[in-house]
This record gives sequence, C-alpha cells and structure tokens, in this order.
Amino acid sequence: MNKMHIKTNKLMMVALAIDMIGSTTVMAADQPTGTNEPPKQAPAASPVPKPTLPLVASMALGASADEKKDADFQSIFDGKTLAGWHTSAQTGHSRASDNKSGGRWVVEDGAIVGSQDIAGNGGILLTDTKFSDYEIVLEMNNDFGPDSGLFMRSTENGTAYQAMIDYHPGGNLMGIYGEGDLGAKPAISNFTFTDQVTVIKEHAGAPTTLPVMVEAWPFFWRHGQWNELRARIVNNPPHITTWVNGVKFMDWTETEKRHPDDGAIGLQVHGGGDFTKQFVRYRNIRIKLLGKE
Repeated sequence: MNKMHIKTNKLMMVALAIDMIGSTTVMAADQPTGTNEPPKQAPAASPVPKPTLPLVASMALGASADEKKDADFQSIFDGKTLAGWHTSAQTGHSRASDNKSGGRWVVEDGAIVGSQDIAGNGGILLTDTKFSDYEIVLEMNNDFGPDSGLFMRSTENGTAYQAMIDYHPGGNLMGIYGEGDLGAKPAISNFTFTDQVTVIKEHAGAPTTLPVMVEAWPFFWRHGQWNELRARIVNNPPHITTWVNGVKFMDWTETEKRHPDDGAIGLQVHGGGDFTKQFVRYRNIRIKLLGKE
C-alpha cells in the first residue's frame, strides 16, 4: 500500500470518528433492580461540537506537507533493473572467488535481492553515480542471517562509512562502522541481536541511547515484513545520522577528515560462511541531495 493510500485511509478514519463523536449522546445509567419506580428519563444531552473547519483544513495541510517532503526525494532504483548500479568484487568480501565476482545481485518482485554467489563469496552493489551530502531512505526485508550494510561515499574497494545492517545474532541495525581502509573506526551501535530476531540487548555508553525499550522491540521491528531504514551524511569530517522506522537510532560526528567528500552508495553481502540460500532484499531506494550544514 503506498503512502497516499495510507494517508487517505487515516483521514477517512478521522472523519468517521469525528462524525461518530458529533452524533453521540450521553445515555442515563440503568435503573437499579429491585424497585417499582418507573425508569427515569435521561436528561437531554448537549451536542458535542465537531472540530471546526480550520482543524480539518490543518489535517489536510499536514498531509500535503508530508507529500511535499516525499517529493524532495528521487528514486535511484527503478524497481525493474539494476540500471545505474554495478557490482564490485574489489573488497575483501569477494576473496572466495579470487575477487572475480561480487556476489549475486538480481531484481525480484520490485526489490534488489542479494546473496553470496558461491559459499563464502559476497561483495557490494554500487551506484554508478557518486554522491556527497544526502539523506537516503530504503525499505528492507532481509533474512535473519546474512550480514549486510548501507555504504555511504564508497570507493570501488568498499572503503566507506557504513550504516550497519548486520541482521544476524550479535549484529545490529543502523550503527555506524568505518569500512575498508577506515579501519573499523568508528564501530558504534546501541544494541545487538541475540540468537532471536525478536530479542535484543542494549549497549551502554553508545553515543546515542537506544530509543526503544528492549521489551518493545518485537512490536517496533516487524521481522518478515518491509521496514524502513534511513541515513544522512553531510560535511567532511562527516556528520552521520541514522533512523529505523522513523526513529533516530544514531547521531555521530567524525573528528577528522579521513575519506573523500563523495563516493558511491552501496549495498553489501558479507563474505564468509555459506549464505548462498539466504538473501538480503531492498526496495524503494530514494535519495535527497543536501547542502553543507
């Protein structure tokens, strides 16, 4: 269901609720049993005023503002082909093929689907275009097992600032990691998965405190369904912010310039193990170009 349908349905539900409230009257309590008195008549109820026209108009304007915000993003995946993207086998994740292939990347049911092409051999899928300062949003529905990631300002050898999509036991979502030549600096997150996707463990001392109670995680994160991941990178040294399902998960600023101002956007399938039969899936990949802060 697209966002327009969701917004329309919400407005219809609000309108229905308003109408129900406006037509509701207050009923008297039941007469106690065991008496011979005739039932008392309930006093006439004062009508409940409906929201004024300005309130209804403001609701519509709010929906229009959301649509304008969405219009600022441009798609970088057409949902049908990998046009504008290419595979790189230059990372350490492709050693199993002697760096001859970069994993398996195809389009299925409107989504980019990635996996290892042979046991232990992963790689990265990169945009042909380089980007500098931007916000990127995508939907993810990965199997719980493969290690993946969203690479920002990536080189062909996979050196990048990574918004982590380590969707496996011991992994995390939307932590920040210095990939490749950045030497695992930073390597920050505010939670890890246990051996169950529905159970997480909070990290103490993270730059951004976990914004979701661990007990609420299985209700906040919908495994087996499409969830939204978002990241923003601006400036150099970069300021990086990440979100999960619209909630800010990490906010971090680098202290020195260690990487170029721009680079490709990348999706990763990690090397190692055997993940030829488990898959990562991404769709609705959109970007909003930004200026310096």
